[in-house]
Amino acid sequence: MDKHVQQRVQAWLTGSYDAKTKAEVKDLMETNPTELTESFYKNLEFGTGGLRGIMGAGTNRMNKYTVGMATQGLANYLKRCFPELPQIKVAIAYDCRNNSSCFAQITAHVLAANGIKVYLFEALRPTPELSFTVRHLGCQGGVVITASHNPKEYNGYKAYWNDGAQVTSPHDKNIIAEVEKITDPQQVLFEGNDANIQRIGKDIDELYLTKVLSLELSPEAVNARSNLRIVYTPLHGTGVTLIPEALRRKGFTNIIRVPEQDVSDGNFPTVQSPNPEEPTALKMAIDKATTAGADIVMASDPDADRVGLAIRNLEGEFVLLNGNQTNTLLTYYILRRWKELGKLTGKEYIIKTIVTTDLMRRIAEHYGVECYNVYTGFKNIAEVIRDNEGSKTFIAGGEESFGYNVGEFVRDKDAVTTCCTIAEMAAWANEQGKTLFEILLGIYVEFGYFKETLIALTKKGKDGLTQIQDMMKRFRSVPLKTIDGAMVVRIHDYSTLETIDIAGGGARSKINLRETSNVLQYETDDHTIISLRPSGTEPKIKFYFGAAAELKTKDDYLKVAGEMNAKFERIAKELGIATSVTA
Repeated sequence: MDKHVQQRVQAWLTGSYDAKTKAEVKDLMETNPTELTESFYKNLEFGTGGLRGIMGAGTNRMNKYTVGMATQGLANYLKRCFPELPQIKVAIAYDCRNNSSCFAQITAHVLAANGIKVYLFEALRPTPELSFTVRHLGCQGGVVITASHNPKEYNGYKAYWNDGAQVTSPHDKNIIAEVEKITDPQQVLFEGNDANIQRIGKDIDELYLTKVLSLELSPEAVNARSNLRIVYTPLHGTGVTLIPEALRRKGFTNIIRVPEQDVSDGNFPTVQSPNPEEPTALKMAIDKATTAGADIVMASDPDADRVGLAIRNLEGEFVLLNGNQTNTLLTYYILRRWKELGKLTGKEYIIKTIVTTDLMRRIAEHYGVECYNVYTGFKNIAEVIRDNEGSKTFIAGGEESFGYNVGEFVRDKDAVTTCCTIAEMAAWANEQGKTLFEILLGIYVEFGYFKETLIALTKKGKDGLTQIQDMMKRFRSVPLKTIDGAMVVRIHDYSTLETIDIAGGGARSKINLRETSNVLQYETDDHTIISLRPSGTEPKIKFYFGAAAELKTKDDYLKVAGEMNAKFERIAKELGIATSVTA
């Protein structure tokens, strides 16, 4: 065993940890030394999604001590940042996962013991409602206990700042620095002052839902198509608390549920993975929709910040859209309606991430709306909103991983708002005698057919991390010259914030972003874009493929789509990562 790991293990066996935890560590020593190493070889770190890991004993695991230490570090940092306030305030929410309620209680008590006022939701709630609550109650921070769409073994800890967004630099790094100063659980104030903890729930729900419903753009269409047949599933998560109610209040009367998946359960018994990006996660809902003759199917992930959407194709069969397609539809609908309603003044903007479809930018340009490009992670979208507050108006924004938001009252992706907007958009399309699929094909004909796909290679554990790092080094040190026969004309290296213009003789220019990130992007002369990025929340390296082509008529869609699929398969083979491609 690595000496560093041995020292960490010994500290847990002899330190101020409870007997159950010590017994778990001893059992790993005797029965599973590999797992013991994985549990102790590093500390959990804040990535694009905060603190996230497998539950269990160890420094690299989610447990009451790592949660407590993270919270003590957060408390110390909050007190350092807001010394002038007589009362620092933090809101806490949690999802359906195993131990989420327990971790939320620990978080609340540690903060309360540090003299911080805590607003703790009385039961599970969607992540976007936490963001809203931080802003509405004037909190200095917030915490959501969730691992989003990760497998059932995981849990996580998302930290939010006073603008309702997940913490960004320098706060994320500074919180980690505070956490690293805590080397023993005796340094954590676990016993809270209950007088500092206030339970919240229904009152906040009402305020939040009022804001969601205020975003409506096509009330006449909703009224005319109130019987639109909508199948919705929360995939055992927090969406069940608000999304069906939001749809009803919006005016939709035919909401079809999947009762087995309405049950909040951290074991996610009806799905292999509670991830709306996975087609299998929506199987029960699509089966229900097929039987019921439904128009659309929507599924939210466990903490209700992302949405999967299935719509009927030209043959009447349900197809699951990818995140880029859903973002395209939403962006087109919202900007078109803003234009038709005379709401555009020239000071509006949308936001996308650097690996999200460029079709969003093209649509924005058509409507005279500015489009920002940011790193993956909705906290980066929220940062642009904060910078522009008071001078420009954020309309909407999203990322390819099924996250989207509308309006400024929530500073994170929001499945509640997104589900309401999708349903409204479907009613609007229906009023025109069209399906959402026909609207999407019309967008492709008007703006060009953009297709994207993703290959994610899972590399678990310490060895996997090394493999991912080596892979990124290889693609940087030996850059690609061609991709599928097309010349590479530009390389965007976000680790140095430089663009290398290969076609222009290797000239270098600065990328206009504040911070570096471990992302590498190739662009070819046929407008193909390949992006490489290690995930910030999972043990994966992700390869994003994007390409564009002309679509002269809707009848050409299947032919052009097939050509794109073949192209992506060739590229995957060329890069040595050939595997099943996520459409």
